[in-house]
Amino acid sequence: MKFDQLARTTRHLTLLLSALLFAYTAWPALPAQASGAAESSDYPNAQWNPASPQNYEVAERPDSSPIQYIVIHTIEGSYDSGIARFKNPASQVSAHYVISRTGQTTQMVHDQDIAWHAGNPQYNAQAIGIEHEAYVKQPGSFTDAMYRASAALTRYLCLEYGIPMDRQHIIGHNEVPDPNHPGQFGGVDGHRDPGPYWNWTYYLQLVTAGGTEQPKPLAPPRHRYRDEEPFDDWNQWFGGD
Repeated sequence: MKFDQLARTTRHLTLLLSALLFAYTAWPALPAQASGAAESSDYPNAQWNPASPQNYEVAERPDSSPIQYIVIHTIEGSYDSGIARFKNPASQVSAHYVISRTGQTTQMVHDQDIAWHAGNPQYNAQAIGIEHEAYVKQPGSFTDAMYRASAALTRYLCLEYGIPMDRQHIIGHNEVPDPNHPGQFGGVDGHRDPGPYWNWTYYLQLVTAGGTEQPKPLAPPRHRYRDEEPFDDWNQWFGGD
């Protein structure tokens, strides 16, 4: 009698183990994203909102190419419109970061990847682009909150990637060489941002010392434009290669 009970118990355990083994092997694997952490920004004070994959180049910077420049841009539109532009796969343009007038910061392309913002492939490969919710011809659009948020980001990037905190490496879009016209600037489309109302002296003070030191005023860069007509078309503000 005891032998029969032991045999039945053994059979039950065998069946149970077989069922558990079948369930384990037949259970579908969970997607990798479900078990991993959500994608996040490189800069701690930025929220992550990715640009369309059609609007930038995947890379492994600084291993694939050194990061040597920060390029300052203006959206010539609202914060939301800039973000929407970079998420639109048809635009073929992007920037790494977008900063609002209130200082809100969004990262859209990872630092290691190549955003299409400078209108010059060489500079795209070696630069990080920062867009600002501002207009070249509207001095009031350059708010203190925006300057401070941008300067904090630029300082972080310079320390992270060994970029000198000077005007030879922190430049405006209007200082990017035109790859098709030697001696002209603003990238392939002759952009003029951030324009004459962007306060470079104040910005560099914030970047280099948080405003506690007063660096010597820097002479404005010498550059020429292809023409002097205003740029009204949105596409002329966003030159990407």
